[in-house]
Amino acid sequence: MTTETHARGGRWIEHWDPEDESFWQATGKKIANRNLWFSILTEHIGFSMWSLMSVLVLFMGPAYHISVSDKFLLTSAATFVGSFVRIPYTFAVARFGGRNWTVISAMLLLIPTITAAFVMKPGTSFGVFLLLSVLCGFGGGNFASSMSNINTFFPEKAKGMALGLNAGGGNLGVAVVQLVGLAIIAGAGTAAPRIILAVYIPLIVIAAVCAALFMDNIASVRNDRKGMREVMKDAHTWVMSFLYIGTFGSFIGYSFAFGLVLQNEFGRTPLQAAYVTFLGPLLGSLSRPVGGWLADRIGGGRVTFWNFVGMAVMTALLIVASNMSSLALYTTAFIVLFVLTGIGNGSTYKMIPAIFKAKAKAAIAAGADEAAELLRARKLSGALIGLAGAIGALGGVLINVAFRQSFAAVKSGTPACIGFLAFYAACFVVTWVVYLRKSAAPVSEKGLALAGSQV
Repeated sequence: MTTETHARGGRWIEHWDPEDESFWQATGKKIANRNLWFSILTEHIGFSMWSLMSVLVLFMGPAYHISVSDKFLLTSAATFVGSFVRIPYTFAVARFGGRNWTVISAMLLLIPTITAAFVMKPGTSFGVFLLLSVLCGFGGGNFASSMSNINTFFPEKAKGMALGLNAGGGNLGVAVVQLVGLAIIAGAGTAAPRIILAVYIPLIVIAAVCAALFMDNIASVRNDRKGMREVMKDAHTWVMSFLYIGTFGSFIGYSFAFGLVLQNEFGRTPLQAAYVTFLGPLLGSLSRPVGGWLADRIGGGRVTFWNFVGMAVMTALLIVASNMSSLALYTTAFIVLFVLTGIGNGSTYKMIPAIFKAKAKAAIAAGADEAAELLRARKLSGALIGLAGAIGALGGVLINVAFRQSFAAVKSGTPACIGFLAFYAACFVVTWVVYLRKSAAPVSEKGLALAGSQV
């Protein structure tokens, strides 16, 4: 059974053991699912606010005097800040409690939305818009805290689907805010960006209130800086962070850049671009739970390997389509690439708790205390989820910077795509070498490789 207290002004669950099947079926599953759905709501809005600048730039016509390069810089700034704040947001869950921090992080989203309501008009300086982009970046932190929090609620057997649903529902925020932007541009034109803010400000308040009323804190998750230091010494941390640059970094980077790329590669108007750009983030978000589901059944390593192969193929098609000036092929390849980023997001995040669960089992087999090792595995996987999320999001910065430099130099995104292709090739090679080779040793306290079936 669970014991809830009201210590420190919040609702705290003192006992939580999702790996105990009787506890999970009797009590844990219901509580975990309730926290999952309200976590998804807040994370969804956080993603919308993180990607808000990628929508607002579509409203910035000639009267704003903002160049193409400056628009890419604005989206890059939001991406960078969102990746940077993910590490402190991960610590915040343990420091304040998952429920409490969800409320706080939701209310923080009012800062960029209210600011945008005042400054989003012609005549505002680029510096002010850059500051707004920085404020929007705080929405990116919600993902790390949400994923770290939800990771503690579910047993190993259900983590893939739970984390996939949580992340996928959050990722949908990118597509939804772009759909809202499309509806506004189509109905009211590019002169009415404030309608977006009129939609989201009340939604932010609703999400914060729901989190306060229906979510819980887990008392066993404490602020453990030693855990972060320990996980940073593990070689798998840097391997998984590298792979996550390729999956999530691609998703968020392409989400921010897609509309601008279509405008500058094929001369699309903001409205024409908006009709297409939401499809990529939408399908990429919906495919994320699929990646977790596949990883639960056939192994995250295998799914991740073949996914990177597919991403490399689609990137090669982007290069071909650009050289052929084929808008249809370019758009199709880009949207399929989005789908693959979502699948890869789900599979890589499934691999993280599996890695530490395998290490815990090895330690237990060697005589270590079972409860202590399983708790340590949950803490370390939560720390790595936050760290990998932060590092992975930096991939979005690199994508926007690469496109910015590519268009500035040759007025085409092809050089940037060539770089992305090389990176995806490196990702599937690393995945095979570390996780899929038959000669890879099982996880142990000293071993660094896992058999593909384990991850």
